[in-house]
Amino acid sequence: MIVGIDLGTTNSLVAYYTEDGPVIIPNRLGEKLTPSVVSIDDEGTVYVGKTARERMRIYPEQSASLFKRDMGTDTKRRLGDKEFSPEDLSALILRSLKEDAEVYLGQEITEAVISVPAYFNDMRRKATKRAGALAGLKVERIISEPTAAAIAYGLYNETGPVKDLIFDLGGGTFDVSILDFFEPIIEVRAVAGDNYLGGEDFTETLIRMFLSRNPGLNREELSLRDTDMLYNAAEAAKKELSDEASVEMSVTIDGTEYKATITYKEYNRECEPLYERMRVPIRRALSDSGLKASDLSKVVLVGGATRFPGVRDFVRNLLHTFPDITINPDEAVALGAAIQGALKSRDDSVKEVVLTDVCPFTLGTAVSVDLGDGRREHGHYCPIIERNTVIPTSKTDTFSTVVDNQTAMNIRILQGESRFADNNLELGSLHVEVPSGPAGQESVEVTYTYDINSILEVEAKVLSNGKQYRMIVKDKDVDMTDEEIDKRFKELSYLKVSPREQEENKLVLLRVERLYRESLGAARIMLERAAEKFDAALASGDKRLIDKERAELIHFLDEFE
Repeated sequence: MIVGIDLGTTNSLVAYYTEDGPVIIPNRLGEKLTPSVVSIDDEGTVYVGKTARERMRIYPEQSASLFKRDMGTDTKRRLGDKEFSPEDLSALILRSLKEDAEVYLGQEITEAVISVPAYFNDMRRKATKRAGALAGLKVERIISEPTAAAIAYGLYNETGPVKDLIFDLGGGTFDVSILDFFEPIIEVRAVAGDNYLGGEDFTETLIRMFLSRNPGLNREELSLRDTDMLYNAAEAAKKELSDEASVEMSVTIDGTEYKATITYKEYNRECEPLYERMRVPIRRALSDSGLKASDLSKVVLVGGATRFPGVRDFVRNLLHTFPDITINPDEAVALGAAIQGALKSRDDSVKEVVLTDVCPFTLGTAVSVDLGDGRREHGHYCPIIERNTVIPTSKTDTFSTVVDNQTAMNIRILQGESRFADNNLELGSLHVEVPSGPAGQESVEVTYTYDINSILEVEAKVLSNGKQYRMIVKDKDVDMTDEEIDKRFKELSYLKVSPREQEENKLVLLRVERLYRESLGAARIMLERAAEKFDAALASGDKRLIDKERAELIHFLDEFE
């Protein structure tokens, strides 16, 4: 069986396909969403998800979140005395989801379809695939989140050709994709986005508003724990503002309580710069697809951040339509990935659909430009495969020598949209030797081939002698060999995992500890007594008593908070 995984910035999910359709697999706590948080204690035990998020509020220096934003980079996070790459941390999330699926389904899971933002570049996509390998999964396909959401909505079952826009705003990334549907084909017409725009930025806006109204608070002087308390207060306020006209944020730091009343109107006005950033990718996608807003058949909202009324109003006002939210925006991508997994395994119970995707960024090389009067300017960008070209694709261009007695060409393989080569991302280079001769005499035919799995092959052929050069583009700096992946897989496997059967108890005890740290006086005594009663139940080993006391303690903590 091939499962579908939505590896999100804020939350992650795993799903599988049944005869009745795709189903989200609950995690060890019986919940559908697993927070994308990792925490490691002093004994080297790994916690993932809600328990890790609770630990992060107490031990921020041993915890990590939002690492999806760093995928494809050489960024390192230190958790205690160990360093982890974004792939390592993502692998721990994936490993937890894999184990949840195995326990729920009663079988070993070795294959997965994993979703990524449509605007992820090659390095980020390959890093995600490596994370899957480090988790012990064969990644059958990396699928774009909006395309997965489109499959989940069953848009390929609509009658007649339609053109839909998928608006995907998650915790850390924003994508907009325009797709054509003509049964049984889903064709991506255009993608655009922002890898650093998401729900976390809306939370950050609330934090800035709160700090501006409490000038006695200096953000630079706050401890990690104080910063985390402020973040959680902002997260809670953001959710309240989805239903209420105003909210009072309150944070106690060093015994002093800081407050601020924030109205929905004020907050939404402060979010305007974020809406402006959203307008740019939407307009680019419409322009690249050759469509106007009035040409769209439907606008579909995906991602947890689209729950905020301000986002929905923004979409409605900009595109002049009421967006479709019939599927839980948190679950649509995982459900679509599960359907794609069933398609890959040729499950007879799922209707066949053909997916076409596009290259999200322009791919090209550096060239020298003739300015006239014998002057040349180096470092210009020559696109070979334009962004939003349907893939798989193969494009060829021919380049000639520019100086007398030139004996080689360096084909710089670039990705990006700037007209200057150095402003784009360099993926690699291909050294091509050419016969010496007058400028312009020797020419090299360069072919870029980009496939559905984001693999770029570059071929160069010297036309005068037929000599050929070829390379598969590898990521710079962050690439790993199969041997290195296997070695890191074993290293991560040595980390102890928090026992499943103790997860619920560990979570509630961490919550007690966190609240105790945040409280004073009589409140601490109340928490201590409640925890002692639960500790006694744990010591008895009586499962029924433990379950009963845990439920009572959770009820008490809910009222306490």
